[in-house]
Amino acid sequence: MRILIDVPEPDLELLDKVTKRRVISRAEFIRQAIRVSLTPYRQKMNHAAFGAWSDLAEDGLAYQKRMRGEW
Repeated sequence: MRILIDVPEPDLELLDKVTKRRVISRAEFIRQAIRVSLTPYRQKMNHAAFGAWSDLAEDGLAYQKRMRGEW
């Protein structure tokens, strides 16, 4: 997916210097920066899902089999 963003000129100049030094495109640098910036949020979301079945009486595998049996 493509997005359009505004980047202040000093940041863009530094971005160009860094990407030239690292021999990668602007787009790849931005993708990497987004991935690194979002890592803590992914970890929190994964942690929040841990134990999601803990308060349910039915075993997760039994639930899965029961639901698939409806197909």
